[in-house]
Amino acid sequence: MIYLVSRSISQGRRAGLISLAGTGVGFVVYMLMANLGLAIVFVAVPWLFMGFKALGVLYLAYLAWQALRPGGRGVFDVREYPSDSSARLFRMGLVTNLLNPKVAIMYLTLIPQFIDPDHGHQTVQGLTLGTIQICVSIVVNALIVIGAGGIAMFLRQRPRWANWQRRATGILLAAVALMLAREVPDRAQI
Repeated sequence: MIYLVSRSISQGRRAGLISLAGTGVGFVVYMLMANLGLAIVFVAVPWLFMGFKALGVLYLAYLAWQALRPGGRGVFDVREYPSDSSARLFRMGLVTNLLNPKVAIMYLTLIPQFIDPDHGHQTVQGLTLGTIQICVSIVVNALIVIGAGGIAMFLRQRPRWANWQRRATGILLAAVALMLAREVPDRAQI
């Protein structure tokens, strides 16, 4: 979501929505992998999952530092970036989502709880539930992308609010990074 918000703020809603299309394709890839049994790698090789998780913790800690350091910048600070092509925005959204192993874990652990072998083919049920999840996720993220530009403009016109938002966001990002770093999942949790 932070990636999508940053694209929407820096390059406009169109860029955010194109990036969202890329993340949506990433969801489809993970859903297909999970339903075809390929995403089991993250469960079978827990150190791989932990490596991705460690990278995520470091990234959140970096974002928190960026927001909390003296002269730091908040997530909703409007910045000028060179415009990326539609293909690059799409590709970056796809790669960002594919580097999130928790998506694969979600498809492997959450969706199977709602599959009933007595109600038809399990793969079809998994694909159906995954498709519903993807649709809901895309709608929610699209609303976030559309709203991010408005929030950025609101904060740009109110520097005191922007400062408060930057600090609150930095503290929340640091808290999430610490919580994720403290989690030491055993094989049952993965």
